[in-house]
Amino acid sequence: MNNTRVEMEHDFADRASIVEAAIQSDQFVAVRRRIFRQLLEALLFEGVIAAETEEADSEVVFRIPAQSETGEPVVYLCRGQRRFTFGRIRLSDTPIIRMAGDDCREAESLAQFLLEIRRSVGADEGRLTAFINELEHTLLNDTLAQHQRHLEGRALQAGGYDELEGDIMDGHPYHPSYKSRIGFDYEDHYEYGPEFKRELRPLWVAVAKTHARLAIARDLEYQRFLREELGERLFARFAQKLRSRSLDPDDYWFVPVHPWQWKTIITALLEDVRENRLVLLGASEDAYRPQQSIRTLANHTSPEKSYVKLSMSLINTSTGRILAPHTVSNAPAISDWLRELVMADPFLLDEARVVLLREIMGISYDRPALSDVVQSKTYGVLSCIWRESLHRLLEEGEEALPFNGLCSVDHSGRPLIEPWIRRYGAEAWLTRLFESSVLPIVHMLYAHGIALESHAQNMVLIHREGMPERIALKDFHDGIRFSKKLLAQPDKCPALLGTPEYHARVNRNSFIETDNLAAVRDFMLDAFFFINMGELALFMADAFGYPEQTFWGLVRQVIEAYQQRFPHLAERYAAFDLFAPVIEVEQLAKRRLFPDTELRVHNVSNPLAWLA
Repeated sequence: MNNTRVEMEHDFADRASIVEAAIQSDQFVAVRRRIFRQLLEALLFEGVIAAETEEADSEVVFRIPAQSETGEPVVYLCRGQRRFTFGRIRLSDTPIIRMAGDDCREAESLAQFLLEIRRSVGADEGRLTAFINELEHTLLNDTLAQHQRHLEGRALQAGGYDELEGDIMDGHPYHPSYKSRIGFDYEDHYEYGPEFKRELRPLWVAVAKTHARLAIARDLEYQRFLREELGERLFARFAQKLRSRSLDPDDYWFVPVHPWQWKTIITALLEDVRENRLVLLGASEDAYRPQQSIRTLANHTSPEKSYVKLSMSLINTSTGRILAPHTVSNAPAISDWLRELVMADPFLLDEARVVLLREIMGISYDRPALSDVVQSKTYGVLSCIWRESLHRLLEEGEEALPFNGLCSVDHSGRPLIEPWIRRYGAEAWLTRLFESSVLPIVHMLYAHGIALESHAQNMVLIHREGMPERIALKDFHDGIRFSKKLLAQPDKCPALLGTPEYHARVNRNSFIETDNLAAVRDFMLDAFFFINMGELALFMADAFGYPEQTFWGLVRQVIEAYQQRFPHLAERYAAFDLFAPVIEVEQLAKRRLFPDTELRVHNVSNPLAWLA
């Protein structure tokens, strides 16, 4: 047995021991309880499961009826509150109890719970099985991340933006399978998970222009841009590799591919490689690190260079992470459009000074598929979107924080924003936060008719010593929605590729243009207010005792002051009524249990409506 093989076997055994230690740790129990809480919170809030309730002190006790595999009655007990913020259910840290006859103990099996409620819920068997798999992967993956944080005693400080992308590891605050990463084994998780801050070097592949699409910003030229990103030496080496195989570099575009992705999809693309439609060129010289989304990589060697968003055949937070070719092709056109609107808008440009992290180039490999079976393996699996680096756009003295960092705590439970709240006071700090973040987003809706999907991973807070200054926005290629009849300047709207039939069948929520004005408004309300600001409202109440009603009253006050400044938009305030008593939001948990035959949405109370 050679030395290399012995070393690999020792490495595997060492890693397996670390995984076992994590499973035996207190972090495993804490993560399992968190997933259970989020699962029940979502199922109760979305009306998927019914529960008997009774008041107990300041809490509500929820009794959820279920049935064991042998048909015996079972009851799950949990405690919590229905909160002011959209009527959200928030369970306490008290463990969830399973009662079956005389047996009363903590509920420990996520799979058992879902199997015991499936009859009353009427869940689809196949989707239920897949959901259980996602939850169990989330349990392992987050346990490994939290165990690593515990071992390192990693502090959470408002330092560099790129470091925070790895330090903030809590995932989606509402979705129960917030770290499923289906497709990764635990070795992949350690190697490519952002929490572990490992460097990686993307592979570069030449894709034949006959089977690919290029889209590029108006102020960019492909070769010049790529020579800057790769460096002249590496660009020349890649071109020479093609020539050495009697291939013409002008017949190809160069695309970075995640190393895991290339290994994963190679069997589906054997013919393409053999026929030289795909040619492996080599690895990047620059080292990259994954951001929270996993598939977006930041250049660690040269932070001013572009981020690259890469196709990954993963399922994370119940969503496939490939990059659909039509969205890749639309990306630069949408970014150019939004930039043009911002540059001509004094409020966005001079007052809000909003930063758009433009998607400046996109390349997708899009060969014709013979059938849906082939399409499912090759659609969108080899694409890249280049996004401007935040580091080029910050001014002196400015620092940046991923927006979900506002609700983050370190391993000791200390909020990242605690020093800022202590220094500036909650009301002054929140007022400035709302002015710098809420107003640009509502202005884009009111003044231009464009809704942005501004959830916390799509926003960056730019601050000076903790005081909010302005925001940076990103992920526009599939993160906007509009109706042409209410665009302020419809002639500026670019011609965008529509959603292909195949894509619509597998993801009916993926569309940009609609005639439904409420769907435009609710797209923004769901992502920005329901999840993003909603989570902050709950966090401020729980961590700092700042009342939810006061929080939302302050948001409304900021919006009303804006409306008074721009009375000429009154008709649009009515068309996109942010103060409507009821709005529609997605049922993220219900979508995991039932076939995708319809949009899964439900009506919730709007906290902005009850504070007039």
